[in-house]
Amino acid sequence: MTRRSVRYAVVDAFTDTPFKGNPAAVCLLEEEAGLNDNWMQNVAKEFNISETAFLLPSNASSKPRFRLRWFTPVAEVKLCGHATLASAHFLFTSGVVKGDVIEFDTLSGILVTKKMQDFGKLGFAEPCSNGNGESFSIELDFPIIQVVDCVSEEMPSFPETLNDLSMVNVQKTSNGDLLDPVCGSAHCALAPYWSRKLGKNNLMAYQASPRCGILDLQVDEERSRVLIRGKAVTVMEGFLMV
Repeated sequence: MTRRSVRYAVVDAFTDTPFKGNPAAVCLLEEEAGLNDNWMQNVAKEFNISETAFLLPSNASSKPRFRLRWFTPVAEVKLCGHATLASAHFLFTSGVVKGDVIEFDTLSGILVTKKMQDFGKLGFAEPCSNGNGESFSIELDFPIIQVVDCVSEEMPSFPETLNDLSMVNVQKTSNGDLLDPVCGSAHCALAPYWSRKLGKNNLMAYQASPRCGILDLQVDEERSRVLIRGKAVTVMEGFLMV
């Protein structure tokens, strides 16, 4: 029986340095036939990194649109920031998408990503429309996640100097390791929380894990959205045999 191949890449998200940020595998599917949920879960186990994204082209929009699903090595998830950024980076840099906007059809609804021309160290200009090796970042338009109340005794004490900081990111740990080296979806809750605390809508977040990463954040309370901007770098490409 003839075997088919599935193109994939491993992309480090929220960084411009290989082996930093948060790695995600991105698999580009031509069709779903024979590639069921069990197969996707097994592929995610095989990669054995925090997330594996599966992309399937869709004709449901005038803009480039792809069905996007995210799997950890143990389960499918409803929202993942770094694997979405990795997916957009792969589509832009591989030439699969020629424009500067991609729509993803996901379990969390339609998510829009834009390629943003770099403008200075921390700023961004308008979306760029040509992709021939220029330095760019990617903007994710994600829903705000409401922060739930927690037991006050579990909250750490912050110094009075907090108001001078752009962002403080507190992560619980398991067995001494951070649960996610750089977690985009967590900032859908952290960004609006600190936006209200600090009285500013534009924030820069540094997630201090061993791999570390940087997220540029803009909170849009009126639309209940968080714009998450970051860089990515491809570290591996190849083919899965089906």
